[in-house]
Amino acid sequence: MTVFVDADACPVKHEIFFLARQYNIESVFVSSYSHFSHDEVMKWVYVDAEKEAVDLYIVNHARKGDVVVTQDIGLASMLVNREIYVVSPRGKVYTEEEMGHRLYVRYLQAKQRRQGIYAKRMKRFSAEERQAFQKSFEKILSKLAGN
Repeated sequence: MTVFVDADACPVKHEIFFLARQYNIESVFVSSYSHFSHDEVMKWVYVDAEKEAVDLYIVNHARKGDVVVTQDIGLASMLVNREIYVVSPRGKVYTEEEMGHRLYVRYLQAKQRRQGIYAKRMKRFSAEERQAFQKSFEKILSKLAGN
């Protein structure tokens, strides 16, 4: 089992690394070269800076039973139907049943942006969201470890 992280804009990298290590699970942080990290403790995989390069790497390497941390709904939708656990940095665990609705909402928002209508920006990442992520992520790891 492996934890793959869409790491370009992930605010919970250290939490992922330490929790995965506690469960003796490998974590792989996938990022474009433009987001290079000097953190040598974590395992990093760097891909081209093309728009979907990180997503393509994760889609091609994640297997049934792996865990992926991403806030990308499109990436999540390609993984949940393959029995890969997907959780957002804010602690939302994605399910296959909700993907149709989430993709439709994403489509509507993109359509509005093309018309010049912009929704409010996402609020700052909070301590409560960090805790929600840790709780959701540890619950998944515990389940997979058989605890």
